[in-house]
Amino acid sequence: MTPEQRTPEQRTPEQRTPEQRTPEQRTPEQRTPEQSWPTHWPKVARDIADATADALAAVRAANRDGLLVAVEELRGLSFEQVSSVHAAIVRELLEDTHPDGLSSEDVQDALTACAKSTIVWLPDLDVQALAAVYTGALGISDLEDDSFRIGHGAYLRSAVLVIGSLSTGVKKAQSAYVIRAIDEIARAQTIEMP
Repeated sequence: MTPEQRTPEQRTPEQRTPEQRTPEQRTPEQRTPEQSWPTHWPKVARDIADATADALAAVRAANRDGLLVAVEELRGLSFEQVSSVHAAIVRELLEDTHPDGLSSEDVQDALTACAKSTIVWLPDLDVQALAAVYTGALGISDLEDDSFRIGHGAYLRSAVLVIGSLSTGVKKAQSAYVIRAIDEIARAQTIEMP
């Protein structure tokens, strides 16, 4: 079997494309600019940011194998923490793309646009999982219930697909949304502590 015939998981790091490698396997030249995160962040926050950036790079490139590897990276982290960061990013992107308010039609349009742009390179797309990301981020449905029904991997994959789709309509870099989401969650956790 040639390296091209193997799945990304079966390939050695040297046989993988830069997008398929974990951040630790990449050379400094292969790392994307958004993978330079605030130094005050704990390792888990940087890991979430790196894995999210890898997944978003795969989405931008319509790279199915790269997305598979990146979602596996995300699955190796705390689902609760990752999904909280992703939900915060989705909420902020929806606010930025709909500054005059968000209607149910706006959410439907965003869902349709995401599905149409993704189905061409990801034919096994789960549109219900995409919808669950929107409704979970907006607090309409229970994120925990949705993720158990859909599966953590499918939920995480759908979240980065939604983020990638929504971010095409904004001028801010995706990394700015990641940084803001993690900082806001950290700030909220600090306030909650006695």
